Amino acid sequence: MPQLLAVCAVHQLRPEPGTVGVTAIDKRALAGAVKIGAYGVRGDVQASRKHHGGLDKALYAYAQEDANFWEDQLGRELPPGFFGENMRTEGIDVNTARVGERWRIGDRVEVEVTMPRTPCQTFARWVGGADERGWVKRFSDERRLGPYLRVVKTGSVRAGDEIVVIHEPAGAPTILDIYRAP
Repeated sequence: MPQLLAVCAVHQLRPEPGTVGVTAIDKRALAGAVKIGAYGVRGDVQASRKHHGGLDKALYAYAQEDANFWEDQLGRELPPGFFGENMRTEGIDVNTARVGERWRIGDRVEVEVTMPRTPCQTFARWVGGADERGWVKRFSDERRLGPYLRVVKTGSVRAGDEIVVIHEPAGAPTILDIYRAP
């Protein structure tokens, strides 16, 4: 059964040498029921709304199966939120999700797949800076990106909630079909 393993929100804004000066990539798992609104997880922050957040990028999902792959590659534990994701999933191949595909999470919340994540230099610095040279290309080449999601129906979710694909648009491209590496 596909399920939500964790719901994550910003733990701490961190200094970042990019144009914004801070990053909200440091996300951590939240306990209990968490409200999901049109702009995502209640209490979450996106430091750069140009590239993250907004209605079409309200949430970012990342699969535990992909996190396990990177744990093996990087030789360390990568807890929920490490990839900057709001939702750590299990049992659903988020990378073959179709644009326009809809998921119900728990009893009420519905989300729609909008686009793939595009890795950036902030993400590379977060992962390991100089220790992970070429991270953006490496992450892109593995095609374990995860999708951004639009919130269709608001409500509350919690770790352990079931994820059900309720609509899969026939012929729509997957997020990997439309991904263009930076």
